[in-house]
Amino acid sequence: MSKKNLQGEVWIFAEQEDGKLQDVALELCGKARELADTLGVKVGAILPGYKVADLAKTLFAYGADKVYVVDDPNLARFTSSAYAFVVQTLIDKHAPQIVLYGATPLGRDLAPRVASATRSGMTADCTDLQIGDVVDAKTRQEYKNLLQQIRPAFGGNIIATIVNPEQWPQMATVREGVFPKKDADEARTGQIVEEKIEIPADMLVVEALERFVEAKKVDLKGARVVVSGGGGVGSKENFQLIFDLADALGGAVGASRAAVDGGYIDRDHQVGQTGTTVRPALYVAVGISGAVQHRAGMQESAKIIAINSDPDAPIFSIAHYGIVGDLNVVVPMMIKAAKERVVAD
Repeated sequence: MSKKNLQGEVWIFAEQEDGKLQDVALELCGKARELADTLGVKVGAILPGYKVADLAKTLFAYGADKVYVVDDPNLARFTSSAYAFVVQTLIDKHAPQIVLYGATPLGRDLAPRVASATRSGMTADCTDLQIGDVVDAKTRQEYKNLLQQIRPAFGGNIIATIVNPEQWPQMATVREGVFPKKDADEARTGQIVEEKIEIPADMLVVEALERFVEAKKVDLKGARVVVSGGGGVGSKENFQLIFDLADALGGAVGASRAAVDGGYIDRDHQVGQTGTTVRPALYVAVGISGAVQHRAGMQESAKIIAINSDPDAPIFSIAHYGIVGDLNVVVPMMIKAAKERVVAD
């Protein structure tokens, strides 16, 4: 079912938990603002939950023009069917042209369900979103102002640009940290649209009885210095060098997917397309080859230092400083230098 509406708004799903907006929702507000300004339309935020209307002013501050509030005790806790029904109903009623979700566990559950229900395309884990014109290679038909959904594909060997010219809304999920959170403008105001949606009984058959929340072991997003180790570190025991260097530099410990898959460190530390996106003042990549998935998660760091024994490693193409050498020699020298500087200061 085509829902193409050139004047449709750009929407974000305002994910919240216990009355607190998730960072990814605010990050998406900023990107949605850019896309909407290019298209000349408004930014809308979908805000389902219970007693969450006060969150609208925060969404306005971060770029939303309208907030569609669905306040219902049945939405106090996320359940897939009920939330998907609410979002689908709002899409059917208001026909936005773009809908963006965070690629969180909740977003990854919700977005495909809504895409299926609305017969829309959906691209997961985008690393960039742009508005542009596209020409169909077969028919030569030109499509104006499509959402270009950019992400690594085929194991990271290529960067794919995916478009949805017909079946709208155009949908995408984006990982937390991919887009920077813009500064809030507390003076901004907007329109709260209160929506009353009768959720069918068969959408409420699942009830959340108890919830367990495990705190993150590391705050990679908030760290000014991140030292990451890759598969080249060689072993879990050798990964202690990464911890020691991070400690000497006052930073957090990150890792590539190869290091996580190798059992050197747990997944909370993973940086990249399937991990956390970071933008520290200093990023040190140790024994990391630099596959596109990893680069997508750290290439916007202010300064990048790469240490690798392979002079042709792709990581050097984005590094500001590169050291070709054995990490078992180089890293202890860096630790010593960092500690001596601290003592001197």
